[in-house]
Amino acid sequence: MIKLEDIVSLSDFQRNTREHIRRLRESGRPEVLTINGKAELVVQDAQSYQALLDALDHAEAVAGIRRGLESIARGEGEDARVAFEELRKKHEISDGA
Repeated sequence: MIKLEDIVSLSDFQRNTREHIRRLRESGRPEVLTINGKAELVVQDAQSYQALLDALDHAEAVAGIRRGLESIARGEGEDARVAFEELRKKHEISDGA
C-alpha cells in the first residue's frame, strides 16, 4: 500500500536525493515520483526490489502448481511412464535397461 508520505515530486527527489535514498533504504518502501502532479515513476531500493521479485516468482510458481493439480483433478494429463516412453521413442533414447 502506497502511503501519502511516499508520494513526492520528481523535483523534490532531485533536490533532496540523499535524504530520499536514506529513507528508501531505511523503510524499504518505494516512493512514487510525480511530474506535473501525475504519478510517473516508482523508485525503490535494490534489496526491497529483489524481495518483490522473489515474492512474485514464488507466487507464480504456486499458481502454476495449483493449475497443474487442478488439471490432474479434472482427469487431464498423462501417466508419467507413458509420457517418458513416448519421449524415448520419439527421440530414439534407450530406456537404460
